[in-house]
Amino acid sequence: MADSLLVIEDERLLGAELCTELASSGWDAVQAFDLAEAERLLLERNLEPLVVLSDMSLPDGNALDLLEKVRGRGVAGEWIFLTAYGGIPESVRALKLGAFDFLEKPCELERLQIVVAGAARSARAQRRLRDEERQRGHRYSPDAFIGRSPAANAFRDMLVRLSQVPFSGLLLTGETGTGKGLTARILHSSGPRASGPLIEVNCAALPKDLMEAELFGHEAGAFTGAKGRRRGLIEQANGGTLFLDELGELALDLQAKLLKAIEDHRIRRVGGERELDVDIQVVAATNQPLEQRVAEGAFRADLYHRLAVFRLEIPALRERPDDIDDLLPVLIDEFNARSGQRVETVPPAVLERLKGYHWPGNVRELRNLVERCVLLADGPVFPDRWMHLGDPSQSAADPLGVLSEDGRICLPLDGSLSLDAMERAILGEVLHRNAENVSLSARVLGTTREKLRYRVQKYGLKASD
Repeated sequence: MADSLLVIEDERLLGAELCTELASSGWDAVQAFDLAEAERLLLERNLEPLVVLSDMSLPDGNALDLLEKVRGRGVAGEWIFLTAYGGIPESVRALKLGAFDFLEKPCELERLQIVVAGAARSARAQRRLRDEERQRGHRYSPDAFIGRSPAANAFRDMLVRLSQVPFSGLLLTGETGTGKGLTARILHSSGPRASGPLIEVNCAALPKDLMEAELFGHEAGAFTGAKGRRRGLIEQANGGTLFLDELGELALDLQAKLLKAIEDHRIRRVGGERELDVDIQVVAATNQPLEQRVAEGAFRADLYHRLAVFRLEIPALRERPDDIDDLLPVLIDEFNARSGQRVETVPPAVLERLKGYHWPGNVRELRNLVERCVLLADGPVFPDRWMHLGDPSQSAADPLGVLSEDGRICLPLDGSLSLDAMERAILGEVLHRNAENVSLSARVLGTTREKLRYRVQKYGLKASD
């Protein structure tokens, strides 16, 4: 199907000649003789031309006014202006409104074809980006948080409300695996900054000595190995959202610089001499009790209060077990599509076991379990042999099936436990053997009290000082 092109020209013979010439190049050319007719085509009949070729001065007004109006309505397409009486002010206004080019009459048809082809390439690229943004917005709408439980409904309603306001800071809390990353993408893709970038930073994944350069960027020669200028992640998020995962791991000195950047909307690259303006909204996530870390002096109170303008706690999966009814089919369909499997039926006994499990790894653990079972399934029935949930009669105090004897801890290596689950099991057993004493357990494990306390809070373990 040919792309449409609108010609707005009051000189009928010239307009007909342009339409004929462009139609010979494969365009579906439509002609309008004045601004009123063009406005009806664009706004009432929903004509979506890839390119608009317009005279500047028409009997009923200036075409720049129409361009400004349709841009305000979100009508896409590149505009090229032709005029015999254009001056510098009109040229400047046309370019400010986003016109692709401004040509004076008479214009050679060969040159016009080249300009129209360039405008078409630009318009197609913009259309592709809009389609991708639309698909991404649909994928990460509030409905992407799946579940019909009261906890899920309340959380989803809050996502809808927050996606409609231009918040500057938001703090996500909850256990590991509950979906903090998904929530950040929903808030970005459903909000007013959806057309801007979403930059995700894991504060625990980058070494402390590199974090400042990663966040703020650097100039050439700022430090050893800085061979060129680098835009930092905050600068890359300009106009969009900066998602700071594992915020509690950020060093205190960087917390102060981050607070200044959020408050002043300005940053300075490492080794730079001037400040740069940035416009970002910040979504931060943590599974640590930041209020306690503030009280201990391990986290800045001013940064905490600046980010906690809104605070969302994501409910754990064990608090909404009925949502497994909705989550399971979605995850099975996803991994069916990836692997070519055709798992369709979940036996009631399997579903009952899944809903009775306490899910220390939350939705991430459920996702890993479904992936494993779908990939290893021999038919259309969801297999229970690969779930590895342990004995259903096992007490909640020892949900992972850890065997401990003769001073040793035995963990299954059959894929039933994630790395986080193994770490949680080891720490829980060491704390149990040392009467939940954090200081004594830290000495046994050869680590610091602060690091162990962080993991105790991360995994929700029982401990005391």
